[in-house]
Amino acid sequence: MINKAEMNIAIIGAGPLGIAAGRELLQQGFTRFTVFEKEQAAGGTWHMQTYPGLACDVWAHSYNYSFAPNPDWSSAFVYQPEIEAYLQKCARDFGVQPHIRFNTRVLAAELQPGGQWQLTLDDGSVALFDAVINAMGNQHTPVMPDLPGMDSFAGPSWHSARYNHAVDLRGKRVTVIGSAAAAIQIVPEVAKVAGQLTILQRSPNWIVPRNNKPYPAFVRRMFRRFPFTLRCFQKVQDVLMGFVHKAFLLDDNRRALFEKMGRQFIEKSIRDPAIRKAVTPDSLYGCKRPLVSDDFYPALNRDNVRLVTSAAASVEPDAVITASGERIPSDVIIYCTGYRVMDFDRIRVIGKGGLSLGEEMAKAPFAYKGILVPGFPNYFLGMGPNAVVLSVSYFKSVELNVACIVNLLSEMCAQGVKAVDVKPDLHRTYNDWIVQQCRQFAWGSGTCHNYYMNEAGHAPFLYPGDFNSFREMRADCGLDQFVLG
Repeated sequence: MINKAEMNIAIIGAGPLGIAAGRELLQQGFTRFTVFEKEQAAGGTWHMQTYPGLACDVWAHSYNYSFAPNPDWSSAFVYQPEIEAYLQKCARDFGVQPHIRFNTRVLAAELQPGGQWQLTLDDGSVALFDAVINAMGNQHTPVMPDLPGMDSFAGPSWHSARYNHAVDLRGKRVTVIGSAAAAIQIVPEVAKVAGQLTILQRSPNWIVPRNNKPYPAFVRRMFRRFPFTLRCFQKVQDVLMGFVHKAFLLDDNRRALFEKMGRQFIEKSIRDPAIRKAVTPDSLYGCKRPLVSDDFYPALNRDNVRLVTSAAASVEPDAVITASGERIPSDVIIYCTGYRVMDFDRIRVIGKGGLSLGEEMAKAPFAYKGILVPGFPNYFLGMGPNAVVLSVSYFKSVELNVACIVNLLSEMCAQGVKAVDVKPDLHRTYNDWIVQQCRQFAWGSGTCHNYYMNEAGHAPFLYPGDFNSFREMRADCGLDQFVLG
């Protein structure tokens, strides 16, 4: 038997995943762990990203830990400051905060001959750990287009993930490159102050109304005084989210209902028939990430807003040139061009025999049950490939993933096992199943382009099943499925 209090564990990242991992460790009796956070505060994506209009596209009362419901959300969908504050409160309330080392970036993790992991930190120091939980998020690394002349642009420019609030946009000619999740939140806010706002759209996205409404004070009081009313409210939202999940299946007619809803929203919100046509997708609902917004379409009606249905081709000192050859004079450029998903090369991770995690995942982005990759014993992925369930809040996926990992660590301690690695045959069987299952969904069918899909045609982001099967698979995860060391 190994004493849990003696096992030294590293968690990389203090976002929703890292906070949940720290709480689960404490719940199961592990007290010797360190959370490495490169920022000055907890919250992950919700601390780092602060662009105007940033809000969650999941109902607020579903977007929290199941063991820490928040009766005080101000509205049905809440904005970044509230979510950041909630996460930082959870880090304190769960007892995780004292374990966090802020302003500390992990540069590398290397498996040592004795089986421990050596972490190299940005201050040049190193530290040894018995296990590592990689809790880095997947909406972190901006993707910037490779446009000729970008460096020549004379005005301010930035990616939505690194928003520059110091620039006054009043009266400026602003060009937003991209029209997906970040853009549809930024555009309505920038349109209020910009002299001229131009949006470059390569292809339209399905958008349905958010129908966001504030919660009256008496409703929040009811949720606080009678927690069962909040639980009932959440159950209704769970059912509705399951309905959305089924609409992504290729053979489910519910997809047509969402497409109809999207078209009706366009008809209702946009006055100009030409703009209506331009924003109407010809792809299947669920092929790309479906979006929710109440104010993006209405913003396109403004006199100072123009939608251009062309990609950016190059940049000049005072303009953006489109693929169709149009020159768009610009004082400011905002790149809403997405993120790298599953970027496991963000830190250098070296396992058995010099294996590089970044290189292995670039070749084949697979992990056994989304948590372990062969050749990297005790290096757990808190949210690895195909470990995000679309039919529930991100928090529910997080909770089951970290519970699965910490349950394994507890079982290891109980049986005196120092390390677990993946059995190659089980790894192969599991991921063959993942690939096959993905093909039944619009986002994984290979019939359309989206950021879920890699160059090989696999979608390594979402779990291709419902929450019940995901929960059962995480519950069925014992030492018998691993090579023990």
